[in-house]
Amino acid sequence: MARFSGALWQWVMVVLVIALLEGASGVSICDIDSAQLNYCRPAVSGKSSTPPSKKCCGVVRQANLPCLCNYKAVLPSFGIDPAQAMALPKKCGVETPPECVA
Repeated sequence: MARFSGALWQWVMVVLVIALLEGASGVSICDIDSAQLNYCRPAVSGKSSTPPSKKCCGVVRQANLPCLCNYKAVLPSFGIDPAQAMALPKKCGVETPPECVA
């Protein structure tokens, strides 16, 4: 299996995040359907984000969080505050994986 170069890997990650944020249905990443990520958007974007909804916390509980944390470097490009995104597990009563701690 060929190894991705650093630039190619970053490009692949950006494409995946775009698909996630655009709500592409039927795409599963990190153990969740990408359309479900929109439940958490109000809790991770803007200066005055809202607390995560029950639906958002449900997504956080079922997601492979270490996998999702790999996307934190590209989040600002999509109007998502990485600090707010990385705080979601704790706000939802889930242990924050070490990979998610800044």
